[in-house]
Parts: sequence; structure tokens; C-alpha cells
Amino acid sequence: MGYLAGVDWQQIIALSIVAATAGIFAWRRFHRRKSSFGCNDHCGCGGDSRPPEKSSIVFHARKGERPQVIVKMK
Repeated sequence: MGYLAGVDWQQIIALSIVAATAGIFAWRRFHRRKSSFGCNDHCGCGGDSRPPEKSSIVFHARKGERPQVIVKMK
């Protein structure tokens, strides 16, 4: 209790905010979130069941030339 005698109310509030934040971070770290979206992937998004289309993006640039971005859809 000797420490609390030399601490004013602003420091107590600041320390309680830090302690609450650390507690929330620890809770989020060790508590697993339950997914209620019915989706099997980790993000919980309800996307299409089809596999994604394959595509590639090519960025081409040389000094003195205009840069080009080419999107190839397959």
C-alpha cells in the first residue's frame, strides 16, 4: 500500500486503462471465437463453393518508360 500513497488519481486511471487493455488482449488471445456463419474457412465469409478463377498480375516498368500493369484472366 506504500506505492498507492504517492500516486495521484490520474496515474491510477492510466494504470487501470493499461490493465484493462492488457486483459482484453489476453482474453482475445486465448479465447477462440465461434463461427456462426456456417462456413468452413477461417474468415467466416460465405463465398461461392466454386474454386476461384486463376489469374495473374504482371507489373512491367523500366526507367524512362511508362509503367504497365497487365491482368491475365485464365
